[in-house]
Amino acid sequence: MSDLLSATDALARHLGLASDAPLLRTALTHSSYAAEHGVTSNERLEFLGDAVVDLVITDAIIRDYPSLDQGTGSLARSKVVNEATLADAAERLGVAHAVLLGRGEQKSQGAFRPSQLADTFEALVAAVYLERGYDAARDVVMGALGDALREAAATPDEVDPKSRLRQWAESRGLGAPTYRVDGEGPSHATLFAAQVFVNGVLAGTGSGRSKKAAEVAAALAAWEGRNDA
Repeated sequence: MSDLLSATDALARHLGLASDAPLLRTALTHSSYAAEHGVTSNERLEFLGDAVVDLVITDAIIRDYPSLDQGTGSLARSKVVNEATLADAAERLGVAHAVLLGRGEQKSQGAFRPSQLADTFEALVAAVYLERGYDAARDVVMGALGDALREAAATPDEVDPKSRLRQWAESRGLGAPTYRVDGEGPSHATLFAAQVFVNGVLAGTGSGRSKKAAEVAAALAAWEGRNDA
């Protein structure tokens, strides 16, 4: 218990919250612990934190990286706002040593599961947002993800939504996605609009100055809107 309290105190100091703040405890409460103890889990905070993280990163892209357009900005954002990157940020903050888990999750080392770490990071961001406001939440997000964003902004094309979408679709027996691309405008300034279909169903749309850029934008939209259930 002393290790848990020490980890919680350290995390609270980093976030600028009181170690006994109710929202901090809620943000660290996994649903398994909540079910066993009859308390509120961090799921609603996670829902809010997801939106706050996305806004902070999008705002930073617009303000600090004017060379990124809508397409490359979306690619850079997807490289930062994802389970693996958020989990890494949470691990650096020591979240795994402060989270409250049910007995089953403790036995299975659930504290170190990437999905759990990412969800808790978002919940903590929401707690900071509600307790201290947007500016404080932005500082926490950028402190944790700023380096990842700089790297992503420098090499946005390394993100490959088309391959990622294809692997996801094929792993679920849906077959490879198909694309339909149309161009409008003069040859020197053609704007392409793409549609991507998964299992024959329209899954995403996108546009760009080349067929490839349009397909990538459509694949990214489909990837972000996919149903993993």
